[in-house]
Amino acid sequence: MKILSPAISRLARLRLWQVQEWTQNPILAQREVLQHLITSAQYTEFGRKYSFDQLFNIRQFKHTVPVHEYNDLKPYIQRMMEGEENVLWNTPVKWFAKSSGTTSDKSKFIPVSEESLVETHYQGAKDVLTMYYKFNPESDLLTGKGLVVGGSHQVNQVNDEVSFGDLSAVLLQNSPFWGHWLRTPELSIALMDEWENKIEQLAANTIPENVTSISGVPTWTLVLFKRILEITGRSCIKDVWPNLELYIHGGVSFVPYREQFQKIIGGDINYLEMYNASEGFFAAQDNPDEEGMLLFTQHGIFYEFMPLEEYGKAFPKTIGLNKVQKGVHYAMVITTNGGLWRYIVGDTIQFTSLNPYKIKVTGRLKHYMNAFGEEVIVENADRAISIASERTSAIVNDYTAAPVYFSEQNNGAHEWLIEFDQMPADIKQFTYELDNALKNINSDYEAKRHKDIALRMPLVHSLPKGVFTQWLRHKSKLGGQHKIPRLSNERKILEEIKSLFLTAQFQ
Repeated sequence: MKILSPAISRLARLRLWQVQEWTQNPILAQREVLQHLITSAQYTEFGRKYSFDQLFNIRQFKHTVPVHEYNDLKPYIQRMMEGEENVLWNTPVKWFAKSSGTTSDKSKFIPVSEESLVETHYQGAKDVLTMYYKFNPESDLLTGKGLVVGGSHQVNQVNDEVSFGDLSAVLLQNSPFWGHWLRTPELSIALMDEWENKIEQLAANTIPENVTSISGVPTWTLVLFKRILEITGRSCIKDVWPNLELYIHGGVSFVPYREQFQKIIGGDINYLEMYNASEGFFAAQDNPDEEGMLLFTQHGIFYEFMPLEEYGKAFPKTIGLNKVQKGVHYAMVITTNGGLWRYIVGDTIQFTSLNPYKIKVTGRLKHYMNAFGEEVIVENADRAISIASERTSAIVNDYTAAPVYFSEQNNGAHEWLIEFDQMPADIKQFTYELDNALKNINSDYEAKRHKDIALRMPLVHSLPKGVFTQWLRHKSKLGGQHKIPRLSNERKILEEIKSLFLTAQFQ
């Protein structure tokens, strides 16, 4: 490894010109990607159905191929999982990434072809390393190991040829041999699916290592950090791993967690956001001093962007990169080298820059509160929680919220279940600050709160630590890739969590 690490480091630095090429010519890169995808799949069943051999430009492609959600492509994907070839993609697909849906017990299985592994996920990872070295030229990142705090990595066999697991499992099982030398823990621990025991194994096996980077969902990374400090008796993570220099996060907003990380790590490190989903590696932060992640435009994925008001229409309109605007919420529609054709990912994004194209994730199409026309999305909620926490010296671990509907006695409200790491001195003051922050952030919410006409003050409940974990365990979703849904437009999840809380109170 001592010989290998400097070699990989040099290669990553030398790739900068390749990153700059697609960054400076994103529209051309996207046209080439789509042409390659259509040409590759023209003799598949899907390609024949939509006459791919007659599609010569983006306009024809959008006019001919409908926008899909998962259930639209599910029959094709099921056949692929049974071993049938040339259905959605022209090369054999042996792996499927099982998505970790938070609002449904039903799983989605995303095809992961050899092309999507190499051209999308692994190329994206290499480009992240290249961009990191650009802003940290003296970095010693690869002199140590990268700790991966993944989720439930159990691999399942569909048949002799086809397997599925969560994205982390698929990537770990297919990573090049040298990748295992640069990562910790060993594969047998990384593939454990019983999360609570896994935390113990992660801690015991990584404490002696020279960990220089960590990647994982913030909530479970904090759980691991706290356990490591309990075992070692140290006061901060920097005392355990003095060469730690980078934390890579994604999947949820890091805003509510930044203060906790800075405190528990106990020293300055770099933070980097990535947008790597089961469907593809979409973007990553290239400049640590700027908001937004650089959109990967030459990584086997063609992007379209759907204005939110189009969602749900029979023939929704989408736009390309050349017509997007900053600050507007879009749903991403992707076409990939795994066989997803004009597929709605489900995330909502905004562009923070148009030169180069940079995005931030603002929420989910179905994770919002709009029972009264208030249109509160996860980005609004994260910012409001952060502001309320700062003004009341509170620290929030996690939260979920849902509407309280009109009744004969009362008008509507938002009900919040919040698990605090550090309680505010006055929960009423926290509620006031949360409400006021939402008014300042979201004009629709402010209008509905005017004189309590549509919405009264929020109802905020403090939960004991561990209730959210108990709910995840109850739903068989305990693990790093599974998250508490922050917002919902109906009360099912909130009522389930309240029920667990009340049951625990009276036991």
